[in-house]
Amino acid sequence: FQLVSLLLIGIAAWGIGFGLISSFRVVGVVIAVGVFLFFIALVGLIGAVKHHQVLLFFYMIILLLVFIVQFSVSCACLALNEEQQSELLEVGWSNTNSARTDIERNLNCCGFRVFYPNETCAADCLRTLHCKPCAPIMEEYSGMVLRFVGGIGLFFSFTEILGVWLTYRYRNQKDPRANPSAFI
Repeated sequence: FQLVSLLLIGIAAWGIGFGLISSFRVVGVVIAVGVFLFFIALVGLIGAVKHHQVLLFFYMIILLLVFIVQFSVSCACLALNEEQQSELLEVGWSNTNSARTDIERNLNCCGFRVFYPNETCAADCLRTLHCKPCAPIMEEYSGMVLRFVGGIGLFFSFTEILGVWLTYRYRNQKDPRANPSAFI
């Protein structure tokens, strides 16, 4: 899980560094989740090395909660139909200006369903006045991305439940460094 957390932090930094994402709120959340996972993995590692019952218990409980949240979000990503995806995209489009600017610039489109001349647009296609609306392009990508994210999330959620089970098993074993006469 340390590798996954460092990967999250690295991807967020890469997105900001290359200008793909300008929303500091999104990047901040991704980095915060990465740091949280890193510390949770560190707690599990220290608990396993020291055979510390309390750290292993907290690691197991937090990992179980992360499993529940991740499994729920993954199932939601896989269960959204095209109409629900379109509604979510429209709500996201109308509620944030920074994401709208990023989408227009990266996908080279203007407006959600229709582009009005009095609106601002960050796309290069505005110079030629042959801009496509962003909704069809985003809908094409959103279905693919949601299936990918949902599948990856399900895979890692089942590895987390395996981690919970292994932690439970390891936690209930006797500490090999302990005094053998203490268990009699």
